[in-house]
Amino acid sequence: MTADRLTNFIDGEPLSNQSGETFAVINPATGEQLYEVEVADEFVREKAIESARRGFAVWSATPAKERARILHRAVALLRENNDSLANVEVLDTGKPIQEASEVDVATGADVIEFFASLSPTQVGQQQEVDGDFYYTRREPLGICAGIGAWNYPLQIACWKSGPALAAGNAMIFKPSEETPRGAVELARVFIKAGVPRGVFNVVHGEGEVGQWLTSHDQIKKVSFTGEVGTGRKVMGSASETLKDVTMELGGKSPLLVFEDADIEEAVSAAMLGNFYTQGEVCTNCTRVFVQQSIYDKFMDSLLERTRNNIIAGDPTDPDTNFGALISEEHLELVMSYIEKGKQEGATVAIGGERIKPDSAPDGYFVAATVFTDCTDDMTICREEIFGPVMSVLTFDDENEVIKRANATPMGLAAGVMTTDIRRAHRVVSKLQAGICWINSYGASPAEMPVGGYKLSGVGRENGIETLHHYTQTKSVYVGMNKLEAPF
Repeated sequence: MTADRLTNFIDGEPLSNQSGETFAVINPATGEQLYEVEVADEFVREKAIESARRGFAVWSATPAKERARILHRAVALLRENNDSLANVEVLDTGKPIQEASEVDVATGADVIEFFASLSPTQVGQQQEVDGDFYYTRREPLGICAGIGAWNYPLQIACWKSGPALAAGNAMIFKPSEETPRGAVELARVFIKAGVPRGVFNVVHGEGEVGQWLTSHDQIKKVSFTGEVGTGRKVMGSASETLKDVTMELGGKSPLLVFEDADIEEAVSAAMLGNFYTQGEVCTNCTRVFVQQSIYDKFMDSLLERTRNNIIAGDPTDPDTNFGALISEEHLELVMSYIEKGKQEGATVAIGGERIKPDSAPDGYFVAATVFTDCTDDMTICREEIFGPVMSVLTFDDENEVIKRANATPMGLAAGVMTTDIRRAHRVVSKLQAGICWINSYGASPAEMPVGGYKLSGVGRENGIETLHHYTQTKSVYVGMNKLEAPF
């Protein structure tokens, strides 16, 4: 591997392909090529499976306490190298360094730390039955596959590898072709920490490589993060070999702002849930429902803060808090949604155009955009945009807004802003979403399960229950009485 060429990472070291096929990675903030990446061809794929099989044999036989010690060393290395790893994420994703340095690496390390600590706690159960007894064992699945997204490359790689490795599995991880370097850096960290070779391999490529992972009969589980359409394909492919699937998919999440809410906190939640990471977050509250009686105050504050507090520009500048979209293609998609919103009668209260910051004039920037005069049937209120586009709607009463908030085939997240504690819990209990925030938005600590209802996903990531998703139960029946047979 050279500075301008990234290879697959197999069995603890870079591995070049034999096909010579590569693809380019572009810096979203400049439009310039960062480096080339080698696609995982048949040679690389076979080596990845062979390596993972050997790695699993060693790792699954390693005592849980020792696995925990090794993973804790990886956590320390991640934190020691926070700044350099954050810079990798900034160049690949176009997000601001002030976000990546505080969130991306740190929260990824938190997850590995959480699951490393849980590794020795996995226990079965024992019960007497008619004088005999049985016991259960929690055993690792084998080789697991992780397929990442481009908005939080390193963090997602940690979210998937943390529980998989803590439970004793091996993982073959395919990062997004848009942002592949973070996963390779994580693989290097694992090797340096003492994780055996082959336990965490990285393969590069587009849909074909992902399809290979989801259909391979030696891979026992797939964890995928991405959009709903691709998730359907992943589940269909995985079903051929009946492998376990975890999927965190898209959303069209609502934020409900009631008339007794703290206005400034509500505006903070709306801005965090639409403009953080330039809107490229699956849990974003892109439908903001504001109770009619406080609509004017809410909008006055929202527009003032959007106008004065957002600083778009070079993502490596610590003062920048609003970065570039991942690609020119994605920029055009976001702009097409903005145009559709205008055509369908919504009003652009602010933003709505491509911008060219002085410090990054060639980057893929779209202004923070707020639509008003929205209705529930508009395209911008129904489809995931994955950009800095907020739709503000109004409502009159609680039952009405709950019904409207749930009127979507997706159900990833939701937020409720109110100072009435009874209302908060009453409303949350009726929202069809896997993640709900009360007087907050976006926080996803390692301890909290994350996942969606309806088309927004299957299974959960993070939280204690996720460790169980990376193990299988073996029941052992022990005969304490003389065995009798009728023949």
